[in-house]
Amino acid sequence: KLPNKNFKKIFNSFHMKNKKNLKKLYDSSKDGLSSELYSFEKIKGFCHEKNDTKAYGRFNGKTVIITGAKGDFGQVCSKRMAEEGANIGFLDILDTESIAIQFKKEYPDQIFHSFQVDITKEDQAIKISNEIEKKFKRIDHLFNNAGYQGDFTNTLNYSVKDFKKIIDINVTGAFIMLKTISNIMRKQEPRGGSIVNTASMAGIAAPPNMIAYSASKAAVKHMTVIAAKDLAPFDIRVNSISPAYIGPGFMWTRQVELQAKAGSVYFSEDPEKVAYQMVDSVPMRRYGSINEVIGPVLFLLSDDASYLTGIDIKITGGD
Repeated sequence: KLPNKNFKKIFNSFHMKNKKNLKKLYDSSKDGLSSELYSFEKIKGFCHEKNDTKAYGRFNGKTVIITGAKGDFGQVCSKRMAEEGANIGFLDILDTESIAIQFKKEYPDQIFHSFQVDITKEDQAIKISNEIEKKFKRIDHLFNNAGYQGDFTNTLNYSVKDFKKIIDINVTGAFIMLKTISNIMRKQEPRGGSIVNTASMAGIAAPPNMIAYSASKAAVKHMTVIAAKDLAPFDIRVNSISPAYIGPGFMWTRQVELQAKAGSVYFSEDPEKVAYQMVDSVPMRRYGSINEVIGPVLFLLSDDASYLTGIDIKITGGD
């Protein structure tokens, strides 16, 4: 068994809460996921996470828009941004009002608003973006993060319906938000801003049973490079991140169990063995924490990265 008992207690509440939140997007009856986290004690792996030299105060008074705000990445990014002084607009297909209320209590001197939106609908995105501009007066940063992982199925049997859904959310939706927010950044005074798109190592390493998701994230990575060239004359920087194995959390559990169920020659049919197969393929011999993803996001959005645009940071624990 995995040595995860103590770790599980720490993360179980957060994991189960987000699992319930994601029921609207994912078919829980089809996935049939367990409550297992497939997590590891801190003794597993090398080069463990540290907090000694993290930056503070880079986003004082800045307005940050976070899509997929109710997911794992979105919630951790929101917390880190608030700690660094940002005003935040929480966007999600799910209601984020409870998050805004909580943050207003914790950070009373900052501004927080929630917005419910389907990013695949351009009319909704434009309407919400105009509301954001009115409430915050300007938009400095966008974490273009909303996405959908989709099925884990061999190419021969992959559902066209699910393929289209993934492309619609991960590519079209990301493009709509990129375009809509960029147009606001272009017109505001002083103009400009910075954007980070969430791509994935799936779009680079091309894992089995993920043809739609991998294709979508490859598209996001290339869309980032093109947008960086198009938007540089308007003082807008655009970069992306490509996380690999990140856990624990809903998405980690989902990929471990569904890769096991997919029945390929590349992974065991035992999800606990799959978890080890995944982390043991990493030079650091561990998965990354969600916080270790958000650190590079904040760096790319901040002025520390002012001469960086069109790049993708691979968050992998080593290539």
